[in-house]
Amino acid sequence: MPSRGALTGEMTDLLVSVSVLAAAVLLSEASRRKAARLSGAVYWIYLLEAASTFQLCSCTHELKLLGETARLELPVSLTLTYTMTVVHLLTFREATCNPCGAMESVWRGKSSLRVAVLLTACQFAAAVAAQVFAASVWSLGLSDVHVRHQRFGFRCFDPLGGTVLEAAAVELSCAFIVQTAAMHAHKLVEKVRVHFIAAVITALVYTGVTSGGGISGAVFNPVLAFSVQFPCSGHTYLEYCFVYWLGPVLGVASCILLFEKIIPFLFGKSSIGLEVQKQKTQ
Repeated sequence: MPSRGALTGEMTDLLVSVSVLAAAVLLSEASRRKAARLSGAVYWIYLLEAASTFQLCSCTHELKLLGETARLELPVSLTLTYTMTVVHLLTFREATCNPCGAMESVWRGKSSLRVAVLLTACQFAAAVAAQVFAASVWSLGLSDVHVRHQRFGFRCFDPLGGTVLEAAAVELSCAFIVQTAAMHAHKLVEKVRVHFIAAVITALVYTGVTSGGGISGAVFNPVLAFSVQFPCSGHTYLEYCFVYWLGPVLGVASCILLFEKIIPFLFGKSSIGLEVQKQKTQ
């Protein structure tokens, strides 16, 4: 049974990490609001995408570190995951924080290829900025978790618990499930939609903790993986690209193909009337 001192230390680590999460959200929200006042409509979407992706990646860095080193109980970890997912979905507005979302907008004719490329570039720039932000915060040594991580030079180790093909299959499956939820969320009452998607993502994380996520980390977002998983040792850059980029892209593409092409074709319909509401996070 953990001693009172150990429990106090764990609680301190948790409170520090929650404070870091809150700081990342507040900083990103301030950037979004400032950009809305200072910039024209043309640049607003890029600043929104950058600020929201920075928030997603920064928070995931802290949650990953806390989950891997603080040994939190599963209910606490899942509560944090669910709460932060709800916060992300409520604050991201129109941002997707995912290159798959930008490419899907092109496929649907909602944006041009040039806009999608610029949005994706903003996402990856924000992902790098989140790495710098996380390292800067950890360098302050605000908690024992941060001090230990700093002692190891902020290194992370092999995130794949299986073969490259197995990990890619997990990422593909997770992306397929999240895309399916996003494509059908419009059928629910509006106030329930965010919680529905958050519950789906939390369920995937739970499944990941107990099974599949031990294989890949269950990230299902190329830009988030670039920020959080790519710096880890254990595999080559191309192997990570195969797992964390190709896997989610194929998952999203196969979901759209199934629900908007194959099923309508089999049932003799030209469309299944899906009004896609892109709301994604990790």
